[in-house]
Amino acid sequence: MSQTVFTAPFIGREEELARLSGMLERARGGEARAVLIAGDAGVGKTRFLGEVAARAARSGMTVLTGHCVDLGDVGLPYLPFTEILGLLAADERFAAVLAAHPLVGRLLGAGTDAVRDDGAADTRSGGGEGRLRLFEGMAALLADLSDVTPLVLVLEDLHWADQSSRDLLRFLLSRGFLQRPTGNGSGHRPAVLASYRADDLHRRHPLRPLLAELVRLPGVDRLELRPLADAEVARLLRALEDRPLPEATVRRIVERAEGNAFYAEELLAATDTEAGGMPSGLADLLLIRVEQLPDTAQQVLRTAAVAGRRVEHDLLRDAVGLPEDELESALREAVGHQLLVAGDDGAYAFRHALAREAVYADLLPGERSRLHGAFAALLAARGHRAETAAERAHHYRASHDLGEALAASLEAADHAQRVGAPAEELRHLEAVLDLWESVPAPALPPGGRTDRVTLMLRASAAAAHAGEAHRAVSLTRAALAGVGQDADSELAARVRYTLAGTLMGVDSLTAAFAYSSEALAMIPAEPPSPTWVWAAATHVLAARQVGESAIALRVARRALRAAEQLDLTDARADLLISLANIEGDGRRSEEGRARLKEARELARRGGNAPVEMRALFSLAIGAYEAGELEECLPWLAEGLDRARRAGLLSSPYPLEMRYLQLLVLYTLGRWDECLRTATTDLAVLPASGGYAVGPALYVGLARGEQKVAERARALLEGRFDWMATLIAGIVLTDAAVLSGDAEGAVARLRSSVEALTDDAGTPPDVTVRLTALALTAVADAAAGARSVGDEAAADRWAAVATELLEPARAVARRGAAGVPQGPEGHAWLARAEAEWAWAATGPDPAAWERTVAAFGYGDAYELARCRLRYAHALLAADRREDAATEARAARETAVRLGATPLLERADALIRRGRLAAEAAPGTRAGSATLTAREQDVLRLLALGRSNRQIGEELFISGKTASVHVSNILAKLSAASRTEAVAIAHRRRLLTPENGA
Repeated sequence: MSQTVFTAPFIGREEELARLSGMLERARGGEARAVLIAGDAGVGKTRFLGEVAARAARSGMTVLTGHCVDLGDVGLPYLPFTEILGLLAADERFAAVLAAHPLVGRLLGAGTDAVRDDGAADTRSGGGEGRLRLFEGMAALLADLSDVTPLVLVLEDLHWADQSSRDLLRFLLSRGFLQRPTGNGSGHRPAVLASYRADDLHRRHPLRPLLAELVRLPGVDRLELRPLADAEVARLLRALEDRPLPEATVRRIVERAEGNAFYAEELLAATDTEAGGMPSGLADLLLIRVEQLPDTAQQVLRTAAVAGRRVEHDLLRDAVGLPEDELESALREAVGHQLLVAGDDGAYAFRHALAREAVYADLLPGERSRLHGAFAALLAARGHRAETAAERAHHYRASHDLGEALAASLEAADHAQRVGAPAEELRHLEAVLDLWESVPAPALPPGGRTDRVTLMLRASAAAAHAGEAHRAVSLTRAALAGVGQDADSELAARVRYTLAGTLMGVDSLTAAFAYSSEALAMIPAEPPSPTWVWAAATHVLAARQVGESAIALRVARRALRAAEQLDLTDARADLLISLANIEGDGRRSEEGRARLKEARELARRGGNAPVEMRALFSLAIGAYEAGELEECLPWLAEGLDRARRAGLLSSPYPLEMRYLQLLVLYTLGRWDECLRTATTDLAVLPASGGYAVGPALYVGLARGEQKVAERARALLEGRFDWMATLIAGIVLTDAAVLSGDAEGAVARLRSSVEALTDDAGTPPDVTVRLTALALTAVADAAAGARSVGDEAAADRWAAVATELLEPARAVARRGAAGVPQGPEGHAWLARAEAEWAWAATGPDPAAWERTVAAFGYGDAYELARCRLRYAHALLAADRREDAATEARAARETAVRLGATPLLERADALIRRGRLAAEAAPGTRAGSATLTAREQDVLRLLALGRSNRQIGEELFISGKTASVHVSNILAKLSAASRTEAVAIAHRRRLLTPENGA
């Protein structure tokens, strides 16, 4: 039957789809069911039913859809059922069935007039026999149709159904075809899906009693379509737009739409024209229900809209100025029409934020200002509580009392700082700075211009803690511009070393070193002062970043002595961390770790959370660089917990700890845990970029997922981000290698290293990894040219390999921080050397043996990849038994990790080299254990089922079934489905007990 064509992609709802798919499958098997689908307007009921209908139609079911329409008080009786009968009449398959039910056929053609005549006859005869015959006839028709085809009946927008349609539905579900057998015993039973708007069902809505009656029936279920998750709304927005959407735009729409797909689409369509406002059509739609309320209820809603999304009963009562009984009556109307929701705490909230926005936007300017002033006065009369400071600031500003707004915003910023909410602190401080020039001088805080500079520095620190690195730079530059020639030298120095710190956060290292040098020169070192100590601590960091290790070491030692003399506990901790990183063997050594632990305790004692987190990150990265991956995780857990308690999860060191935690999980082969953690991180930090998504992209690429490269390229859009560039460089270089694109791999390596090289010309540590990856493609290209006798091309690729290798050797020896790289760097260098040898002369088993040993420090996936390359080299040297051992080991890891491309390459090598025959006595090549799901799929394979049929029987998609079949073929080293079944029979993997 005809179906609606949707332009928007279907996103989410997997659990609900699975539930209805199971119900439809049971209907085909003889168990008729009905599901009442509830959801707010715009939440996606029609799109969801369309997806269910499409899947049902693809499985061979006939879907009949009838729509209820809002026709006010003159509704047409049986309208959705008349539409369904029209669809049936247009399909010649059902002509005989319709002819056998002439009474029902009267709903067609003569249509509603015939029904009205019947009703009149019923009334005259003093009974409902005609109506009953009609209902029984419809039930019999649908039952007979189910003998012809598996049938799905869809009724949309039941909240608009006329009385006759509601009565017929009641009959069908309570006494009709759900209870009676089908005509010829086909086994099919009808399924009914009916949707309605939950937010339209006010207390006196006629559908409410019917729903209460139906849900008590044994064959009727209720399914509530809840709002989409934020991540799903974001996916929908990006799928609807061909152009890349700014992250800020996506976040703003997601926040306002609150999971409503229609609202999200409307807000997206208005992004270019409404400047972030609400589309007029959407506002009109939201106001329709408001305008249906009595005047007093509308007045209460307008007042509540000024209060915000939520308002306490007492505050609303005082602001609206109505007697208690009138207020309660008005509130009952607003709650009954599902515009307001009553909370357990006695407060009221708008059911949806956009409804509140629409009511608020509809206020007259004077009315809006007056109501804001009333709320500000009411809140102030309750006392200047810190929790209400932000609310008071908002109302004062909207009522144009700017002096009080500034004071309340400062109070709100102080409260946000105390509770560890840097993003909110930044917002309030920016409000203060925005108001500063408009507030009369007597209303300003004492201190004038100098105090404003101090506020800018404080706002800069809040921005850095909130993860807004570029905003922190802008605010500090504004503070520098506000420091005059006659400014206090300590303040001028503080501004400069703060600017140096923020510039390091955006990788502007040369400028950071220049400003930290200026700061240190502006104040004398003797007698020592706290300002000089912190300027020195910042200068140490900047000097180390630009490669001036000698300066960093000298200044750090002197500043540490001054910090001890002044008893600056947190400054001592910060300087100890710097010394642990630059003295001797650095943070990987026992001495370095002891210093870091001391620094952690000092920072904890001084209550300086950022310095404490820096110590914990240094302990974690030191363990990682030493190859002690498991020891790294507890430090990261402690650091992230400390950041969480301090409200600083978005600040620089926690972001780096999040990435390192994911990287360790990835390296250890705990990929599913890595993906779960990354998903959680993205929900908490949608703007964290490469820090949160990097290792998840590594997993996706290794598992052969589509669009991973596209997601990596998206990280390079917009303003330069060092970490995002590093992640994209790794993923895109490896993607080029996996596709056999040597030219692309080399180009990506070079562009990435160039972008990541600092102002002093020091290449990043990741140069070694990127080089090893690119050399894999180069080696394969050289070997391929050599195999066809193209010596010129082989020599060219060998020269490229030599050119690439030397910079990687230099970085591994020295490291970006001046310290030789640890086990990870040595392992990547060993691989680069082995690939270089392959490109120059061919695979060298000894080089690959060293590489495999080097990756034994704990990198599961790279160890498996190197073992497969080692197997290639062993096979070329005719060491077949050793080659088989390495190939099988690589294969087993690929199966465990779900690394499909690696598994395919391992199987290809085993088949091509005939290594299956080299299995050790007592083992079987390709005998990896099948999972429980794969055993289910194998059983159905043996019964001759197609991928689609397997999916239907196991309630999975055909695509997922195809993946399972491919895994089974790979594990059994079978070239076809038939061969896989034969091998399974020989190995007794299929037995009569499991249905084979």
